[in-house]
Amino acid sequence: MSGKSFTFTVDDVVVEASAGQTILQACDAAGVYIPRLCYHPELEPAGHCRVCTCSVNGRFSSACTMPASPGMVVESDTPSLNADRRTIIEMLFAEGNHFCPACEKSGDCELQALGYRLGMEALPFANLWPHRDIDASHPDIVLERNRCVLCTRCVRASRLLDGKSVFGLEGRGVHLRLNVDAGCLGETALSAADKAAAVCPVGCILIKDHGYRTPYGRRRFDAEPIGADIEAKRAPRKG
Repeated sequence: MSGKSFTFTVDDVVVEASAGQTILQACDAAGVYIPRLCYHPELEPAGHCRVCTCSVNGRFSSACTMPASPGMVVESDTPSLNADRRTIIEMLFAEGNHFCPACEKSGDCELQALGYRLGMEALPFANLWPHRDIDASHPDIVLERNRCVLCTRCVRASRLLDGKSVFGLEGRGVHLRLNVDAGCLGETALSAADKAAAVCPVGCILIKDHGYRTPYGRRRFDAEPIGADIEAKRAPRKG
């Protein structure tokens, strides 16, 4: 361990971290999975979804924004925290229109995969069934706002990586919605090659000719649960 490295514990597992890393970044490198939805490794963390909330030295904080520090004690995989995460996912399902069996992103959707991982079985809330515009005006991309979970990945990617500011949010509260910087998506500078078109965790931003290239049963989360790739990095215990 270098002079700039230190350790802390997550659910009694010792995790090595480097100066400047967040809890989530250090845990990902160590093979300790913490559920998340709005986080993306290529984007600045925003802490919007709160799915990665952990108990840090007895106080709640989002793991994607909280810097790791020496000796901190983090609790993540607890019945209480996982129940809170499941409630967040259930509310996101109820607030949008998510028809998983017919969705192009089924098996590749992080919201769906989190529902499975966190033991979601049925919605305890009434569906709101919103009526949001579907924008298919772009030659290569469809914007299906009914599936948007307001993670702002596309907003951050467009501004920070693509340099275009195509996406933004408008409204407040239950009326908050994803918007574009033109009259419709087809009038924006968005390209199918842009990072903003590829970071959506659900089926809100879709490339028109890509939807079913990988058949059901062969997609990312069909064979392994979400987070399995991170957990595979964890060194086996000795003895």
